[in-house]
Formats: sequence, structure tokens, C-alpha cells
Amino acid sequence: MSSELFADDVVLKASDLCKNFGGIKATQNVSLALPRGARHALIGPNGAGKTTLINLLTGVLPLSSGRIELLGQDITPMSANQRVKLGLVRTFQINQLFGSMTPVSTLAWVVSQHLGWGSQWWNPLGRNPVVLSRVDELLAQFHLNDVGLERVSTLSYGKQRLLEIAIALACEPKVLLLDEPVAGVPAGEREEILTTLGQLPADVCILLIEHDMDLVFRFANRMTVLVNGALLCEGSNAEIANDPRVKEVYLGAESITGVSHD
Repeated sequence: MSSELFADDVVLKASDLCKNFGGIKATQNVSLALPRGARHALIGPNGAGKTTLINLLTGVLPLSSGRIELLGQDITPMSANQRVKLGLVRTFQINQLFGSMTPVSTLAWVVSQHLGWGSQWWNPLGRNPVVLSRVDELLAQFHLNDVGLERVSTLSYGKQRLLEIAIALACEPKVLLLDEPVAGVPAGEREEILTTLGQLPADVCILLIEHDMDLVFRFANRMTVLVNGALLCEGSNAEIANDPRVKEVYLGAESITGVSHD
């Protein structure tokens, strides 16, 4: 991280995170500092500990040791739900959607929950102008207008992924953690997801886990590489693309596109 980055600019800070499963060290002293508006990718080979790290940051897993701060506040002892309320929101590798609902009803429920009206979720939420306005914004932003009233289970997987990201944004995150947003999505639908990610609010800090290197290098401007649960290196796209250690353990000498190799 640049020495010009002052503490007040850091939104999410992780210090020396460790997670042990018995004698297995899944995460080893990983530190990370993300500034406001970051577009940061977390990459590494399978089994590197990427999802474990996300689970630690979001409170799904407890730390063995280390500290996590959100806007300077220690959130280490907080539950996953408490972290969401403070603005630390994630998506999952496998979507967590309700197939019997529609995008409209799903987003209306999430927006109502976020606004503190969750106890009234069974009311006709579409009649609430505040909820309706926000749902309309999200449907348009995530290209879901044409399927807004269809059952989620009938949507293409790409549309389901877009809906999941829309749900996360409905929670008004300060930090958004995207865990493999195009995993399982057919190639023809990936461009729409990438375009939508590029249009997310500039002030939201985004940490992306993804194996699609084309998406990673087009979306992120800084990357962290994990190997065997430990930090291998961090740097700009060009620095990561040209790092011989990264090529050796993960990327392959000819697998990177769209960046300079000078």
C-alpha cells in the first residue's frame, strides 16, 4: 500500500489474520488495507485460502488471531449480521437466492429490511413509494427490468448472479466483497456482469475474488496474491502480471491478457 495512503483513507483494514483448523494453517498472518473506492482483486490457486479470508473478514469464521477494522472501528468480535449493518457486505460462490420469489419481491424485502421495516415485509411493499423507487433503481442498474416479475428459479444463471449483487448493493455497503461473481456463468453472459460491476458506485470499496483473469485485469487496479494461506505479493496489475513468482505458482507465462509485460 502506498505510503501516501493516510489512515483516514483506509476503509477496511485486516492485520495479521490467522485461521487454524487443528494443525492446518488455512490463513497465515495476512494483512490487507483497502482505501475508499478500491477496486482490489484477491487471486491465487485453488486452496490458497481466498474464500477462507473472505469468511474471516465477514465474520462467517472466527479468527484464530488478528484484527479487523472497518473505518477505524474494531469489528473483530462482531457477528456477521453486525458487520453487514455497519456496511461490510458480501456475495457467495453459490447464490443464496429464494427460487420461488421474483426479483421485485426479493429486492423489496431486502430494501425494507435495510430501512428497518422488516416486520412489515408481509405487507404489499410495492405500495411503499420509498421501497418501490429503490427497487426500480436496482432493477434498472442490474438489467433485471425484463425479468422482474419472473420466478428467480427460472432466470438464467447470469441474471441470478446480477440479482445477488443487486441484493448486496441494496444493503448500501461501504465494502462489497464479491466471491467469484461469474463462477458457473456461461461466457455469453459474463460481459453483462463485468459491465455492471464497472458501473458500481465509485465510493464503494470492492474486493473481488475471481479465477477469470480477463475479468480480474479489466476490473481491478490492484491485486493481492495468496498462496497456501499466506500473502505472496501485492501490487498493481502490471506488477502482478510481470512478477515471476506469480507466473510460476498461478498465472502461467502466457495466460495474462490486456496488460503490459515490459
